[in-house]
Amino acid sequence: MSTDRWLHLDGTANTRDLGGLPTTDGGTTASGQVLRSDNLQDLSPADVHRLVAEVGVTEVVDLRTTAEILLEGRGPLRDVAAVTHRHFGLLPERGHRTDVFAAELDDEELRAQLPAGWGESVLPRQVGPGDEAEPPAVRSYLGYLTDGTDQVVGALRSLATGGPGAAVVHCAAGKDRTGVVCALALAVAGVDHETIVADYALTAEVIDGVVARLAATDTYAEDMARPVEQHTPRAETMRRVLELVDQRWGGPLGWLEQHGFGPDDQAALRARLR
Repeated sequence: MSTDRWLHLDGTANTRDLGGLPTTDGGTTASGQVLRSDNLQDLSPADVHRLVAEVGVTEVVDLRTTAEILLEGRGPLRDVAAVTHRHFGLLPERGHRTDVFAAELDDEELRAQLPAGWGESVLPRQVGPGDEAEPPAVRSYLGYLTDGTDQVVGALRSLATGGPGAAVVHCAAGKDRTGVVCALALAVAGVDHETIVADYALTAEVIDGVVARLAATDTYAEDMARPVEQHTPRAETMRRVLELVDQRWGGPLGWLEQHGFGPDDQAALRARLR
């Protein structure tokens, strides 16, 4: 797959455009509409100018947990009035939707009142019946589709209704949570499974930079203390997930329809991505 969709920024390692991918009806996905990325906390002033003034970014869809956002602090794009931020955490969190975590994330008074251990707020995910033999990454991605259903649909609906500017969807590394949401979005746009798999696996080209960035932070350093090969996305992971989605829900569109993302939502997202 062509790698000319990369945006080489000072403050990220894994930012690329979802445009330029072939669709099953002979078309292509539109450039400059949806970008996928790793964490945006370290964007330089030049990065912010490029994303806002040149690319035309007006929306950020953040898939990280509340704890990640609080630990990492405000990113530079949050200071840009023209950019809307929307949060759809795909991992189940302790205290989700409680008064503490519903408050404004940049409220310093709130931060002072957070309970001890709030940073360990992510709950263990249950393995679905019949999934015990699947590789860990496959189990995790299936978990987004079963435990994080509302958040996945919310993120896709945000992409469908956004614009006319561009959106950036991201998590920490830009490969797992972002990979699943982008896989569903591309399926709606009419991209075939193998092209979706190839786009997912493209992160392997920059995984050294992704791991180095996260390892340099207090938030992610401990999770990065494994060989880089263990963080590298593999094509067979997404291929297996799509195979199981086909078997269980009749494909990505079937999963979406069964979880409230119907024909109108799909048409809006397709229009934005085509």
